Formats: sequence, structure tokens, C-alpha cells
Amino acid sequence: MTTVVMKTTVRIVVPIVLVVAISLLLQGHNLPGGGFVGGVLTTAAFALIYVAYGLDYLEIGVLGRDVESGAGMFEHRSVEAYLRTFVLGLALAVGSGLAGVAFGLEFLYQDHWTFYGIPIYHEIHLASALVFDVGVYLVVVGGLLTILSVVGAE
Repeated sequence: MTTVVMKTTVRIVVPIVLVVAISLLLQGHNLPGGGFVGGVLTTAAFALIYVAYGLDYLEIGVLGRDVESGAGMFEHRSVEAYLRTFVLGLALAVGSGLAGVAFGLEFLYQDHWTFYGIPIYHEIHLASALVFDVGVYLVVVGGLLTILSVVGAE
């Protein structure tokens, strides 16, 4: 049982934590941060939701799906989604490393591009390291949420 104060605090804090996590993910190739720190913060936001509302809140309350009570923990739809997120992130991280090799460059070669004439921002700088950071982010989020869900269900 959690209190109204806890649930209200989670509703206020989780969006802020998620915005900071995405910010750290996007600036990670130029400044401190990156996929790992952003992934840990995102997992911390999910952990707060789980503590305040329970493990099945996202399935029942947000997605409107029924939770299968007889299935094992690894057959739970949330855990399967977390495992798929882990695999997708691993594929992105390895794929971004091998992309340079495909063009005859070093493994994990980094390049950057600047796009001009963008409304509001005027110019945007993109680095190929962002793909690797997104892969690491998905690996961390998928792995930690799988662990959190399995251990939390015990």
C-alpha cells in the first residue's frame, strides 16, 4: 500500500526524470551523459512507478491489457517487451559499430553532419555516435527493467 503523497509525488517527478534522461541521451556525444546514464534514469522513473502503483500498473492502467496470472514471469508481456528492447538496443549498438567497417573505416568510426534551415533551431548538428548512444540506452533500459520486473515479481 502506498500513500496519496507517494502517488502524487511520482506523477510530478517521473515526467521530469524522463525529460532529463532524454536530454542526457541526446547530449551524450558532446557533453557528459549518454545512453548509459539516460537509461539508468529512465529505469529509475519506471522503478518509481512500480513502487507507487505496482508491477502490473503499466499493463492494466496505461495500456488497458489484462495480465495473465498463470503465466511464468518470463512469459509476462512486459518482460517480453523489455527483452525485445534489450535485443534491439544490442543490434543498434553493434550495427553502428559495424557501419564504419562496411565503408572501409574503423570499428565505431564517428562522423557528424550539420543541417541548416531548420525552423526554430536554424541548424542541427547530428553525430553518428547518437545511434550508438540510443543502442546503449535501449540495452540498459531493457536489461534493467527485465531484472526489476523479475525480481519485483518474486
